[in-house]
Amino acid sequence: METKFSQEERLLETSFLRRLLNRPELGAAGGLVVVWVFFAIVAGKQGFLSLKGTSTYLDVAAELGIVAVPISLLMIGGEFDLSVGSIVGASGMIVTILPVKFGWNIWAAMAVALLVALAIGFANGYLVVKTGLSSFIITLGTLYIVRGATIGLTRVATGRTQLGGLAKVHGYHLGKLIFASDVMVKGTRFPISILWWIVVTAAATWLLNRTQFGNWIFGVGGDATASRMVGVPVHRVKITLFMLTAGSAWLLSVIQAISFTGSDVLRGTGLEFFAIIAAVIGGTLLTGGYGSAAGTVLGALIFGMVRQGIVFAGVDADWFQVFLGVMLVVAVLVNNYVREKAAEMKR
Repeated sequence: METKFSQEERLLETSFLRRLLNRPELGAAGGLVVVWVFFAIVAGKQGFLSLKGTSTYLDVAAELGIVAVPISLLMIGGEFDLSVGSIVGASGMIVTILPVKFGWNIWAAMAVALLVALAIGFANGYLVVKTGLSSFIITLGTLYIVRGATIGLTRVATGRTQLGGLAKVHGYHLGKLIFASDVMVKGTRFPISILWWIVVTAAATWLLNRTQFGNWIFGVGGDATASRMVGVPVHRVKITLFMLTAGSAWLLSVIQAISFTGSDVLRGTGLEFFAIIAAVIGGTLLTGGYGSAAGTVLGALIFGMVRQGIVFAGVDADWFQVFLGVMLVVAVLVNNYVREKAAEMKR
């Protein structure tokens, strides 16, 4: 009886360990603990452990995470989008120029910006599925097209590449309440962008894990040909994912434009690479078919902690990219090791 019980116990332990190793976010969770402990020791007395310190790195993580989570879904589906940063810049300028220069209500300007962003996302997806070209190439081209058009048209309309004055337009105060207000926690301000990040993450997690569309995403990223043969609308899935990433870029642009009461054509530069890095750190495979929204949240949180942690520690901000590069390489090595161990347990 004792032998039987011990065998069942071992099987349960093995089953639990296998499920744990199969979680994409396992490596990121361990990395998050290491990063937090490191900065708690190095910069804890300088404010990293305070509520204000927590607010600063959550703010950074939230703005990245709002875009990185949909990017991770697209990567699970087997594609990349390098144009999201340029969409942030373009959408932000639309939200600012139309009210400030032409007297539009800010909500109408937001609607136009959203339509433009979704149109760009649709164009990206359509070109990828119809031409068969790499999404890396298609969206790299889109990045420069959109950013160049944003700079050129902004100069024509305003003579500048930056524009403020959004706080004086119709509808701004309601927009600020929804997109740029603060939540007070024990006297410390936490930006509402954190709540938007939670909403985006919850929606993405539900979509990925609880819906047929989520199964399609994994199937398309794992083997698009096999998925097509069993009736999955591969083209529709990919185009929808590109539109979701563009929509998330629009949301971030609105949050930033209202927070800063203006926009800059170069806002969002480099965001596409940071988003991909957050997804990879969170366990999403570059080859598609594997990953999670929760892992990307942890990746974005690590990004935020490092970016603000080195400031609290008094380290020159130039070293941030070194930290980021090291984290990326280590995360890929750890995630590969974990997947190999999980594969060994299945044999």
